[in-house]
Amino acid sequence: MLEDPRITAMGLFVEAFSGVHARLNVQLGEHGLGTVDFEVLVRLARSPGGELRMTDLAAQTGLSTSGVTRVVDRLERDGLAARRACPTDRRGSFTVISPAGLAKMREVLPGHLAVIEEWFTGRLDRSQLEVLLTGLRTIRDAVRPEATSGVPSMRSAA
Repeated sequence: MLEDPRITAMGLFVEAFSGVHARLNVQLGEHGLGTVDFEVLVRLARSPGGELRMTDLAAQTGLSTSGVTRVVDRLERDGLAARRACPTDRRGSFTVISPAGLAKMREVLPGHLAVIEEWFTGRLDRSQLEVLLTGLRTIRDAVRPEATSGVPSMRSAA
């Protein structure tokens, strides 16, 4: 039972994720960002109009609604994002990436992509990467089906 390949697969996934995540934390920290702040900014920047409903942002990041509120409060304070009321639903609101937030993304992304290339995607050939992406989407869609809400027809970008 201890030799079960499912245990090996999970252990390798956790070890690989932890190693890459630690390297990304260092790179983001050099720009004064935490991983959660970056995750919110990148989701906003990649969304149509640079905005997402707060509920969709929470679903995509895996944060609670109060957690996403705290992150957006911090991003607003730093001038990297702003809230906008939903014109069709008084209870809803959007988070919008600001011009300063986009500038921060342009500053951070070259180094971020270099770390990803060095420690993750660059370790795989094209066919391995495609298989990995397909597998990760399959798993993500099963465990977090709400994570794609608010992102119509952007499956290849997720």
